[in-house]
Amino acid sequence: MSKTIKVSNETYEKIKDQIEEEKVKEKKEKKIEIKHRWTGNIIWTSIKTTFKEAVEEAAGEVDLSRADLRGANLREADLSRADLYRANLYGANLSGADLHEANLREADLCGANLCEANLSEANLHGADLYEADLSEANLCRADLCRADLSGAKFWGKGGTTRIKKSQVEEFFEALGIIVEE
Repeated sequence: MSKTIKVSNETYEKIKDQIEEEKVKEKKEKKIEIKHRWTGNIIWTSIKTTFKEAVEEAAGEVDLSRADLRGANLREADLSRADLYRANLYGANLSGADLHEANLREADLCGANLCEANLSEANLHGADLYEADLSEANLCRADLCRADLSGAKFWGKGGTTRIKKSQVEEFFEALGIIVEE
């Protein structure tokens, strides 16, 4: 059984304003949590409005090794020098991200979009790059200059990934392979 209560316009406006204030307060109090990929423990809590901003903030403050960042939209994120050892970046969008000198050792980068990412001097030792997009399709190109790719797993995307002749030398250099003529 419902009842109707009549209030003045002034009272109605006050109640309406209170409700709006509560909604704004709730939005401000929402927090983004970054969790450990295996334990689920919270590594970092942020009041930033986007996951990208929260990860950038955390990268400057804490160790993000073993962080669960799968499927995260980290497009153009500044993660230079970030410690992402064994982080789960499965399917993450890292296009245009700055990962210069980042520690991505043994990270799961399966299916990650790394187009135009700066991976120069990054540690990708043992990283899983199965179906990661490092191609020049759609005019994208990842910078792997002086990156440590020893033990990294490259599988190609659908068996159609190709590198151009002009890229072979840089690719071999990134793998630590010296070609003598």
